[in-house]
Amino acid sequence: MHTSTTTFEKVQHLTDLVTRAQSGDSHAFGELFEQYRPMVFSVLIRRIGHHGDAQELTQEVFVKAWTKLDQLRSPEAFVGWLKAIAIRMSINFLQRKRSVCGVDALPDMAASADDGPEELALAKERRDEVHRKLDGLRDLDRETLEAFYVHGKSIVEMSDEFDAPVGTIKRRLHVARHRLKAVLR
Repeated sequence: MHTSTTTFEKVQHLTDLVTRAQSGDSHAFGELFEQYRPMVFSVLIRRIGHHGDAQELTQEVFVKAWTKLDQLRSPEAFVGWLKAIAIRMSINFLQRKRSVCGVDALPDMAASADDGPEELALAKERRDEVHRKLDGLRDLDRETLEAFYVHGKSIVEMSDEFDAPVGTIKRRLHVARHRLKAVLR
């Protein structure tokens, strides 16, 4: 007797789980989570490179998937759709982490737990310097940079918060970065 699951049966099972989850069955979504969490984590750890951040973002990917599941038109496309969410969220995550100065995130995020005392002290000095210089910027520049880099808001979220078009927010962010870079020199 042949007991291995065929590709067709796997697709049928996936389609059934997704359809049930789309109908509000949280147990079905829990099965999807358990089955595809390793794949999502693998995508994220390759893109982000930090275990803790990848674990946290894995959870966020599934939260996003749960809230957007009704938008998935083809249940059999779930895996590719989920992977696309993970990639998009990793891009957003890395953009928020990148440096105002073109290095690697605001200096308070540049140190890691593996760094020695000297590296940690230097990172703290850089962080303190950036925060002092941020405080010296015009309110709009400071608020724009802090919203994006410190609070991790997306351009769209900032557009809503500042009641300004997305293009204006991008321009403000660009100008504020250059002003901060100039005062840091």
